[in-house]
Amino acid sequence: MSIINTILLAVTLLTENPICEQANISILIKDARTGEVIDQHREDNVVPPASVMKLLTTGAALEMLGADFRFATAIEHTGTLENGVLHGDIYIRGCCDPSLGDLKGNQSFLNKWVKAIKGAGIRTIEGAIIADMSLLDGDASNPAWLGEDAGNYYAPGIFAINYMSNTLNIVLRSAEVGSVAEVIRTEPYYPNLHTINHIRCTQITYDGAFVRGLPYSNERYLTGSIPSKQGQFGVRSDLPNPGLLLATHLTQRLREAGVTVRNEADYIAEPSLHIGVRQPIYTHYSDSLGALIAETNIYSNNLYAEAIFRYLGLRYGQPGTIHNSCEVLREFWRMRGINTKGLIIKDGCGLAPQDAVSAATLVQLLTYMSASKNHDVWLQSLPISGEKGTLCSLCRDTELQGRIHAKSGTIAGTKNFAGYIDLPDGNQWVFAILVNSAPTKARNIQTAIQRYLLDVYRNRP
Repeated sequence: MSIINTILLAVTLLTENPICEQANISILIKDARTGEVIDQHREDNVVPPASVMKLLTTGAALEMLGADFRFATAIEHTGTLENGVLHGDIYIRGCCDPSLGDLKGNQSFLNKWVKAIKGAGIRTIEGAIIADMSLLDGDASNPAWLGEDAGNYYAPGIFAINYMSNTLNIVLRSAEVGSVAEVIRTEPYYPNLHTINHIRCTQITYDGAFVRGLPYSNERYLTGSIPSKQGQFGVRSDLPNPGLLLATHLTQRLREAGVTVRNEADYIAEPSLHIGVRQPIYTHYSDSLGALIAETNIYSNNLYAEAIFRYLGLRYGQPGTIHNSCEVLREFWRMRGINTKGLIIKDGCGLAPQDAVSAATLVQLLTYMSASKNHDVWLQSLPISGEKGTLCSLCRDTELQGRIHAKSGTIAGTKNFAGYIDLPDGNQWVFAILVNSAPTKARNIQTAIQRYLLDVYRNRP
């Protein structure tokens, strides 16, 4: 059988598979060294990328900001300081850092903030601790996201101050079948949260609960079901106002450390001309952008992707807007020679169902990044087949385990992959396989894609 016929047979394993034959598919595999097409199918067809969208965001961020870039959160004060008394307020000026108090980290940074404030000679604050979130506009929840997503932990609002992964754990009491699960508490404690609870205890064995709400609103609507007779059962939600919670926690830490804070924590979401001159106290820096992008891609962290995406939009003006972020991203890749015809950008993480990109565009992007000075950081940010991140189940215990570095994207009826395949001779393939709107579960699509990838790899020229 000729190479061409082998390729045609390989692609039919996917396109004519009963679970994929009605799907919207775009495929391109190219030799990274020669540019030779290994396989293709409707490579210019644009489809929703799901979380593969994160490649556009993180690649642009690496190139624009550099792997060593760090988000800076400033602690500042207004007013005058006399004999240990600050006649003014302390501001936390946010700059889109997605990692403050990340649930994978800890709260030790607050101890440094308290030490810095005390080190500035402040013993009494006549005003308050105020979270300044005015760097971004008030459109914290992307209007392109589905209503069923917004308010859940994986689709939180994005603010100039993000804190504790913008995630709230609502702890319920799971009782008898048919009963309404009682809300016991939240972790962390969130003052004045009002829950409208319709979550029922049923015979299901998984978390079938949903949370809906809007940024800055203290009302959360709980629906769906959870397993019965489980004792305490946690349902994750977004944080309505992470900046305010951070200011509240800093206020508590200062008081515990013996610093008097007269007023309760507050926040501002819009720029103000009446605040006055601010004096710097301390600047907190995030981990490197390279490390943050690894978290973004390996674990498909929507919060990290969206915070980085929103920060990029500041290049077109302040306060940052979602529209500006979309335009910055599109223009960046267009100026790098990437074909943006048909490319639709509505967010930075892929939650927006209107996002659309072709396999050809993704392969162009990946090829560009393979020649970048940031290539090593970029490659290390990608999951690895059978071993790491969201690719840990792909091609496990096959000859492709450990050879694929790629980003995956998953939604109902959709499974996408885009990245690199390492060959035994040291060369690489660059590939994108996008399978959308298949009438089956994503794991079944992955099985079909894995069979296809193995066939192409085994029959390589």
